[in-house]
Amino acid sequence: MSVSFDLTGKTAIVTGANTGLGQAIAVALAEAGAKVALVGRSSMAETEARIGAAGGQSLSISADLSTLEPIERILDETTSRAGSADIVVNNAGIIRRADALDFTEADWDAVMDINLKGVFFLSQAFARRLVAAGRPGKIINIASLLSFQGGIRIPSYTASKSGLAGLTRLLACEWAAKGINVNAIAPGYFATNNTEALRDDPDRNAAILARIPAGHWGKPEEIGGAAVFLASPSSDYVHGTVLPVDGGWLAR
Repeated sequence: MSVSFDLTGKTAIVTGANTGLGQAIAVALAEAGAKVALVGRSSMAETEARIGAAGGQSLSISADLSTLEPIERILDETTSRAGSADIVVNNAGIIRRADALDFTEADWDAVMDINLKGVFFLSQAFARRLVAAGRPGKIINIASLLSFQGGIRIPSYTASKSGLAGLTRLLACEWAAKGINVNAIAPGYFATNNTEALRDDPDRNAAILARIPAGHWGKPEEIGGAAVFLASPSSDYVHGTVLPVDGGWLAR
């Protein structure tokens, strides 16, 4: 079999695709030939424009993934408008910051509902359809360095991303023989809206850069290649991996 990263004829669902890493992943998948269903609460206009400028195709689906209500609708709408759903990228996620001694139940539940519960049930609904149709598919979860490390002041985020790494492995074990690849990407420190406060803090910025062997914050477009690989035929024998894209952070 020849090596191929071509996604022509495939449709990818990317949650949280309005900005940052989700946007970069959506654009990369479109550049590789996939139609991309952009899912989230906010306007996808900027992502749609970038995909259009790259010659790709996209459609937007408004959905609030803090509940399970939109899951079947996301899949139905993607299939009806694009003809199929072949790839799911579970990128949508939130974070809440507070000392563990002060962390609230509301902040715990809000993070876990989107970062872990929603990921599982969207993946489950997607896999059920694939199995019923006898079709293969790809699931890519967006994990974190906090899937490997503890961090501070983000207890529910750390728990959710550690759980996501375990869930990725479990689903791979159950679904690999059914032709469904389940893998994850663990981004390092990227220059996005979510890290603006860290980059604006001279001390934190310097400390983070000192730990990254590559010597710079990741640029969102630097994550796209990993997503294309895991979505493509070239990763057909890759199951249950959590792939760090971190400039070498975990190697130090």
